[in-house]
Amino acid sequence: MDINIIFKIAAVGLITAIINQILKKADKDEIATLVTLAGLVIVLIMIINMIGQLFDALKTVFGLY
Repeated sequence: MDINIIFKIAAVGLITAIINQILKKADKDEIATLVTLAGLVIVLIMIINMIGQLFDALKTVFGLY
């Protein structure tokens, strides 16, 4: 695993926060909430992929099938 995933998560968070603030200033609170949820889902998918890779590595190390 590398540090790139941390930067990717931070980038998604920053972009989500900026878009959220712009939409709230434009009185589009419902869409701002949906954008925040979409950012959260994107980050969760990234983390789930990492956890899957971790389990695959553990299976390989311990010889489990």
